[in-house]
Formats: sequence, structure tokens, C-alpha cells
Amino acid sequence: MDRLRQRADFLAVANGARANGPAFVVQARRRDDDGPVRIGFTVTKKNGNAPERNRIRRRLRELVKRLDVISVRPHHDYVLVGRRAALHRDFATMLDDLRQALLRLDRQGAKTPRASSSEVDTGSRQENASKEHAYASRNPN
Repeated sequence: MDRLRQRADFLAVANGARANGPAFVVQARRRDDDGPVRIGFTVTKKNGNAPERNRIRRRLRELVKRLDVISVRPHHDYVLVGRRAALHRDFATMLDDLRQALLRLDRQGAKTPRASSSEVDTGSRQENASKEHAYASRNPN
């Protein structure tokens, strides 16, 4: 298994299927090439300070190391988005949660996107707010 490292790859996986768990969210996307399975990890700043985020990331990496290879599908990219509950959740329980999330992704078909690229808003918050303001001023209802 390889690691996802480029922002474009993370964004592409974000448009794929997702499965929520208490300690993390698993996002998946099927690729058209014959490369190995790639996995990325991300933890947002709302989950704590840097040492807490790093601990969450380390726990997620260890989960993937202990995961059996049969659980992940070839030619797929996966991203694990850590949540604050990953700091204190039992590790064995988290491993079971990950296996269950991967099974749910297999059932829903990891190749189906959640939104097309034209539906995804890539503008900044300020640009989005100005668009909403302009729309509201044109349509008073």
C-alpha cells in the first residue's frame, strides 16, 4: 500500500463514497489505473492541538498497518479523516469499525461519486458569501 500525498488526490477521493464511524470517516474512490492501493490520512484543526492531531494520525496509520489486505480493494484510493473520538476509543474497537466501514463501502460501490465536479463549489468563503448576497438581492422571496 502506498500513501496519498497530493492535494488533488485527496480532493478526488473526497468526491467518492464515504462511510462514517465514531472515530473516523473513510472515503473511497476507484481508480482506472493498475497501481497499488493508496491511503491518505487527514485530521483537521478542530480536533485539537498539534500533538493531539498527530496522535490521532498515528493511531489511524497503525489501524491500516494491522488491517488485513483482503479488506481493501485493489485499484482504490482511501482517505481516513480522523475525529476527536479516535484519541480515547479502544484500539480493537476502532479496528472493527474500520473493517465494517470498508464493508459498507464495498456494498454501496466505492466507484459512485457523491457529487459531480460541476456541483462542487471550489470558491472561497468570501466568494460564496458574495454570490449568495447577489442572489438574495435579485430574488427577494
